[in-house]
Amino acid sequence: MYPINEIFCSLQGEGFHTGTVSVFVRFSGCNLQCSFCDTNHQSHTMMSLPEILQEVMKYPEAPMVVLTGGEPSLFVDEDLVTALKMTGKTITIETNGTLPLPSNIDWITLSPKTAFKGGTKLPCVLTSCDELKVVYTGQDLSQYDNIKAHYRFLQPCFVDNPKQRLIGMQATVKAVHDNPQWRLSLQTHRIIGIR
Repeated sequence: MYPINEIFCSLQGEGFHTGTVSVFVRFSGCNLQCSFCDTNHQSHTMMSLPEILQEVMKYPEAPMVVLTGGEPSLFVDEDLVTALKMTGKTITIETNGTLPLPSNIDWITLSPKTAFKGGTKLPCVLTSCDELKVVYTGQDLSQYDNIKAHYRFLQPCFVDNPKQRLIGMQATVKAVHDNPQWRLSLQTHRIIGIR
């Protein structure tokens, strides 16, 4: 049984796969307590593997499944990934990197939280990924140099205050200019008003 917050179909809003129709399997629970987290970790339904597959298959048009959270690595195992891969979809995960992952995941998005209040509780143990997606608040980017990644994205931290949001965006754009090995990632789902 897996603690599922929600399963829904939308467009991936961030990172390399931005704009891709995806089924999001959001797990409840996290091993960190980041101040900017936007997930209600208390709300969940315990679901069996067949129940999860049944929900995922309601969206045959989606070529990708995104395992997200919370922190999905607390719950995702090889059996779940194997079953999801039998749907023919690409299986991706968004993780804070504090736990090892099953070896059969197709795409790893690593978003370490060690630079933030509430995210320093556990170290990032992953040292390689497909994409490194860092929420940028002005931290020293050299702390991520030891992580091997095909793609590196800086994403401004979303805040409710429009003026502070603009300041964060401008700082992130400058950081990308100054560090061209990084690319800008925006939370396009927030910008266009979808989940």
